[in-house]
Amino acid sequence: MDAPFRLRPSARTGANQQEEIAMPDGVRVVGLDIAKSVFQVHGADSMGERFSDGSSDAMMWSSSFASFRAAWFGLEACPGAHFWGRLLLSMGHEVRLIPAQYVRPYVKTNKNDAADAEAICEAVTRPTMRFVPIKEEMQQEILVIHRVREMLIRQRTQLINAIRGHLAEFGVIGPNRAHNIGLLTVLIEDETETRIPPVARHALRYLAEQLREVKTKLARFDSDLVAVARGSSACRRLMTIPGVGVVTASALVSSMRDPADFKSGRHFSAWLGLVPKRHSTGGKEQLGSISKRGNGYLRKLLIHGSRSIMRWRGRAWIWLAKLRDRRPANVAVVAIANKTARVVWALLRYGGTYGVPTRGAA
Repeated sequence: MDAPFRLRPSARTGANQQEEIAMPDGVRVVGLDIAKSVFQVHGADSMGERFSDGSSDAMMWSSSFASFRAAWFGLEACPGAHFWGRLLLSMGHEVRLIPAQYVRPYVKTNKNDAADAEAICEAVTRPTMRFVPIKEEMQQEILVIHRVREMLIRQRTQLINAIRGHLAEFGVIGPNRAHNIGLLTVLIEDETETRIPPVARHALRYLAEQLREVKTKLARFDSDLVAVARGSSACRRLMTIPGVGVVTASALVSSMRDPADFKSGRHFSAWLGLVPKRHSTGGKEQLGSISKRGNGYLRKLLIHGSRSIMRWRGRAWIWLAKLRDRRPANVAVVAIANKTARVVWALLRYGGTYGVPTRGAA
């Protein structure tokens, strides 16, 4: 017979030391509220009896979970949740990650760690609850590249704006577009340029050096993503779709654990927030703008790719030309992104590559 399931608090000495809390055998559900260094645990047995434990050290819990009888663990989908989810799965437990907004309705009183753990324990048992798939370590590894790259792009924009703004104070105005910033950095390095005071030139040189460093790092990360895309058959197949390049393909493959998690391409598109928001009552349907739910980064990449399609192939495809004629430009762009998302799901779900329509395709 299996040993009883026990919650083991972190070791404490003196009057604050706690006894082990034993859970009876049977089906067990555990709500785990995780933080950087402490966990709050709330458990329930098959009869609905509740067991709770105070905040305990995360590292001690990681070793204690291995001795537990297999249980159903629920965690909020927050930083670190995918790591702990993989660890608990390796110990033989069932793990479900829940979006934080779906846990909140089950918090009965004021928000605290104990109330959150209890709410997670309750939410994970709901038959209609929606869960977040646990990402593999390789997926998270690639997504780190994307997030750092996005941070560097923001820094590059900030540096360019700072250089332009400071030089404008001295009457030095450069041409628009980010690629023209090199003309301004040349002026900063030019000692014969009398419009820039010496003290200001020293500070602006620092910004120019930072900008060059950021551009070098961005080029390095772009090379990393190219290597990732070339080594992935799924990425190579997605890159046959118009408007999908290295960045978009690698981000999509890394963000989706299994295409079978979605019933259809429309469900995948809805997951990305590319479908209309619905507000219906009394049998009357009212559709608004797109919901913008889900991963905004993926949605942005698909929409940027759609703008590229509109620019270069807007009149080559009959259906796209008709769409542009009858709908506003931004609406048409989102419609193309929606269509692209469905094609992405189909290729990842069933395999194959994209067949480019002929010029006369309707």
